[in-house]
Amino acid sequence: MPTSPVLWTSTKLREATRGELSGAVQVRGVCIDTRTLQPGDLFIALIGHNSDGHRYLKQALEAGASCVMAHDEAAIAEAGLTDDPRLLKVTDTMQALEDLGRYRRSQFQGKVIAITGSVGKTTTKNMLATALAAYGKVHASVASFNNHWGVPLTLARLPKEADFCISEVGMNHPGEIAPLAAQIRPHIGIISTIGNAHLGHMGSIDAIAEEKAALFAALPASGIALCPEASQGLARLKEALPAGVSLWQVGTTEKATIQLTDLTCTAEGSHLHLLTPQGETDMELTAPGPHLARNAALALGTIAALGLSPAAGAEALRHFLPEAGRGQQRLLPGNVTLLDESYNASGPSICAAIETLALMPAERHVAALGDIRELGAFAEAEHRALAGPLIKHDILTFCCGPHMKSLYEALPPSLQGGYAETSVQLASLLHPALKDGDALLVKGSLGSNMRALIALLEQPVTTTPHAPESA
Repeated sequence: MPTSPVLWTSTKLREATRGELSGAVQVRGVCIDTRTLQPGDLFIALIGHNSDGHRYLKQALEAGASCVMAHDEAAIAEAGLTDDPRLLKVTDTMQALEDLGRYRRSQFQGKVIAITGSVGKTTTKNMLATALAAYGKVHASVASFNNHWGVPLTLARLPKEADFCISEVGMNHPGEIAPLAAQIRPHIGIISTIGNAHLGHMGSIDAIAEEKAALFAALPASGIALCPEASQGLARLKEALPAGVSLWQVGTTEKATIQLTDLTCTAEGSHLHLLTPQGETDMELTAPGPHLARNAALALGTIAALGLSPAAGAEALRHFLPEAGRGQQRLLPGNVTLLDESYNASGPSICAAIETLALMPAERHVAALGDIRELGAFAEAEHRALAGPLIKHDILTFCCGPHMKSLYEALPPSLQGGYAETSVQLASLLHPALKDGDALLVKGSLGSNMRALIALLEQPVTTTPHAPESA
């Protein structure tokens, strides 16, 4: 196996963090969790709500870390590392992680793209990373590393030889995007959607648009901002643009900078034709769903914003497949096709998933839905509003969670498959009800634990379990 290139040297670590490091080390990766640590990594002992990385300093070195960063002197002494040449001692590890990210960003000569959005930011990021690989070396956020530690970690891992850096930016409270965008300093900013995710914390769609607009406000005068032409809060996004920044809208009208034409969506995937300032291209996606086609258009629009012809990117996206929890399809025991959307949920993303489910050939279309979290006082109304799409597509629906009970009660009896308080309890209702040839959508917020339901569905039914009474 080839050795990873050196990412940080002792000199650069000291310069970036202003920390104390007596030894000569070579760092090939940056890690904050010993469970994912690779030999040659720098292990950073962050302090979180429920954990303290200082407890794992010795374990990190035993696992092959070339260097450990820490600030707790008592923990350092307890681990026997006070005079260890592999110890990078700093004033505060979280601040030092940000310092690493800022230092690496200041040295980077490639193009930097930042993506936020209520729905679709991770998939759009993954699509863009896939497409941009046709033009050069790409460094992108891992998974959904988009918060106060995920963004600087992405930057701290940025190889100097990369051509493109893609950073995802998340939020669920006011004031979170601006400081992250200031660290990223993007050349191009993308807002995938503005929707009702985190509505309970934010209070209104206008407040969400205001927060998302902070990404566009961070762009330089030569920057380009991209968003769907039908974005909610579009006026606020335009107001946030600094002088000289261009707004490229992606949509189906002639006014759109990136124009989708001939969009056709089937169970096998999507076809679309794209018109951009850098030329036009046809694109075939093997992953179904109109929302994925729109995400792909944003990704190819970004390639055009970089001054590149989108054709090679379109070809690279031809075989793009969503990740588990984000639209992946696979077969469950009993010949049931699973549409796995279990990672997270919002009203718009559930509606998009329902549209994709309806495209899938099946004897029956079935949905298992868990609560959408962080909606506050808007929860009951937002959940009940999902009844319309389910009724339209005649989807037999199973629900779990206190908020989803509102949706369940809004459905006609013919579409009420069963209700339970938790995802695990719902599995005992859903599992025996599934039939050969069904297509099943599973979706809910991360806190709804719909992954546990899928894990139970992946086990063959051997006996009929006792089911809780349905509502």
